[in-house]
Amino acid sequence: MMRALSLLSLLLSWSSIIFALELHGYVQWNDLCPSYEALASAKVLLDAGKMSGRVTRNGNFSIPDVPPGTYILSVLSHDYSFDHVRIDVSRSEPQPEVRPHIFGTPLLTTTSFSLPYPILLIPRHKNRYFSPRESFNLLGMFQSPMMMIMVLTGVMMLAMPYIMKNMDPETLDGLKGQVKAASKQNSIQSGDPGGLSALLAAEETKASTPVVKSNTGSSTLQQRKGGKGNKRR
Repeated sequence: MMRALSLLSLLLSWSSIIFALELHGYVQWNDLCPSYEALASAKVLLDAGKMSGRVTRNGNFSIPDVPPGTYILSVLSHDYSFDHVRIDVSRSEPQPEVRPHIFGTPLLTTTSFSLPYPILLIPRHKNRYFSPRESFNLLGMFQSPMMMIMVLTGVMMLAMPYIMKNMDPETLDGLKGQVKAASKQNSIQSGDPGGLSALLAAEETKASTPVVKSNTGSSTLQQRKGGKGNKRR
């Protein structure tokens, strides 16, 4: 029994070698990638490296000894991106079937649209690994939400004295009451219920107390002058 199984596996491996195909294809140069020098070193992979072949200087490539099965062909290139291609190798067909493939879709989903053989690969995009540094944009700076808040705050601070002058006395008194209530609430929440109210009361007392100029300095100076005159006499 063991000999029969080993013989069967050997026959299957031989049959896969006998029916193995050599895939051929080429890279078509375009304005994006005009020559081999622009493409540099590139490899054509089956199933992400299960089998591979290199692109020659004239753009041709080949992958030998491909057994029957379904594969995804891709190009490993540093600077350029290529489309993925589905390859179906069958024992009953002398040539493989080539179909387009979208990366990430399962192999069970097939399409009736076929591509020509030998396999044609065209560079689609050039890879960019670095983005250019953005230049200074004054308009973009003022479009920032933080900058807009700062500008509006500055405008309100500058316009507040003019707004206070043009307000009605009743409205102004109501606003002062709201400010006092808010400051008292904040002081209570911060743990200093009497500190801020006392400070406001002191400021109001200073503002309401009239300033009295003292004449002590002038009277003292006159007395000194009078004393000097008496001594001279």
